[in-house]
This record gives sequence, C-alpha cells and structure tokens, in this order.
Amino acid sequence: MSESNRGVLYGVSAYLLWGLFPLYLPLLSPSSSVEILAQRMVWSLATVGLILAVRRHWRWLLGVVRSPRRLTLLAGAALAISVNWGLFIYTVNSGHTLQAALAYFINPLVSVALGVLVFRERLRRAQWTAVGLGAFAVGVLTVSYGAPPWLSLGMAFSFATYGMLKKFVRLDGTESLMIETTVLFAPALGFLLWLESQGTATFGHVSLGHSLLLAGSGLLTAVPLLLFGLAAYRVPLSVVGLLQFITPTLQFLIGWLVFGEEMVLSRWIGFAVVWAALAVFAVDMVGAARAGAVRRSAERAQRATADAGRG
Repeated sequence: MSESNRGVLYGVSAYLLWGLFPLYLPLLSPSSSVEILAQRMVWSLATVGLILAVRRHWRWLLGVVRSPRRLTLLAGAALAISVNWGLFIYTVNSGHTLQAALAYFINPLVSVALGVLVFRERLRRAQWTAVGLGAFAVGVLTVSYGAPPWLSLGMAFSFATYGMLKKFVRLDGTESLMIETTVLFAPALGFLLWLESQGTATFGHVSLGHSLLLAGSGLLTAVPLLLFGLAAYRVPLSVVGLLQFITPTLQFLIGWLVFGEEMVLSRWIGFAVVWAALAVFAVDMVGAARAGAVRRSAERAQRATADAGRG
C-alpha cells in the first residue's frame, strides 16, 4: 500500500471513530454529562501519557515548559476543547445529536470566518459564497427551532477557536493533547473526588463494565487524534478537509435514523443549505489545491530550465 493510500486509511479511520462517538455516550448512563467530561479529561491524560512513554517521546516538553506564551496558548486551547467536549456530551445525551452534526458541518465555515477576522486572510469569491450560505442556513434553522441553534454554534465556535490557538503553538496532536489534558487534570480530578465525597459518583459504583467504558473515553479521545496526525503527514490538506465531512454525516445519520430525532421540512431546508455551502467550499478547495500543484510544477520546471541554461 502506498503512503498516500495509507494516509487516507488513517484519516477515514479517525473520522469514522469521531462520527460514531454518539453511539458510545448512551452506554455511559447513568453518569451525568459533567461527570463523563471529567472522566474523559482524566483518562485522556493517562492514555496520552502512556502512548508518549511507549514512544519515549518527551524531548519536545522542555521547549514548551520554557515558553510562557506557548503554555498560555495551550491553556486557552484546553479551555476551548473542554467547552467543546462538554457541549458535545450534553447535546448528544439530551437528544440533540442533529445539532452536534450541524456544529461540525458549519465548523469549516466558522474557521474560514475566523481566518478573515483574526489572520486577515483574503477569501476567494467561492469562499465568501460558502460563508454566506452558512449564515443563511443558521437563519433558516433559527426559524425552525424557534431560537438560534446555540448548541451547534457553541460547538462550532469553540472547536474553531481550539484550532486557531493550536495554529499558533505548532505541536502535533498527541503532544498538544498531553499539555491540554495536564491543564484540565487537576480540576477534573477535583470534581470527581467531590462527587465521590457527595456519594453521587458513578465510577466504581454501577458495574465493572460501566467503569471500563468511562475509562475507555480517554482511549477514544487519543486514538482518533493519533490517526489524524498520521494522515495529515501523508495526504494533502485538501484531502483531509474533504474527509472531515465523514464525521458530521455519520452523526446526522445516527441522530435521524438511530435516535429518531425529528427532521421537519424547515430543518431539511436548513441542512440542505449547509450542504450546498459545503459543496461550494469543497469544490473551491479542490480547485485551489490543483491550481497550486500546477503552479508549483511550473515553477520547478522553470528552475530546472534556468539551471540547465546556466550549466
């Protein structure tokens, strides 16, 4: 198997695991959403620490510890991802998996908008069209739900903020998650100990299988990130960008077909507008990637011709 095909396989595996995660959360009942979040933080640190220990990959840590700026950015990223995780768990457990799917459908559009606002990036006409369609879709869904889809918007903006902060830090997924979960570990463990003192904790009090499933949430956090990191090194960013739509598509199908959440006509229209926006976004992304590849090929040819002329 070629490196490119292996990268696609890693990417598909990562997004499949993320997409199927809503099926895992009901298995954690009767744990509350906040307890599940705290358990996920604690066991994620244990899992990532074990992975790094096996790989004996600690040299990067000294550079991070010596940089207050990077530590501050990673603390901000930890806060953003904890908000995202918490909203996702609450959204699925409260019977709104379709809103979780909507969050990750519109997340690329939110990321593009943040690129304009924060990094002063210039958008192509197709990208502006996609962002405009995304905003229109949120308006349609606001009418349908009777209020803005706050859960979707909260997840989309928190994850886009997380990605933006990580762009400043430049660490791979495992390294970054190690610092982030270290930041989150103390408050998460403190909350779990408080639940234990109140007699309301479920870990260790329901069944062995339930406790193992709670611990497994850390594994299901770290493994997709590892797979995503392996994919990102092997395939173009445009391919990774297209693969990411696997996750919300699966979540949409789970919410609609498995959990039986209601999809009235107005919501179908709203989702259809979102899908149209993503289609415009994807076509533009692929076109830009191809144009870039052609340009780089032409530049290499020109340099080769120039070198041959000088020779």
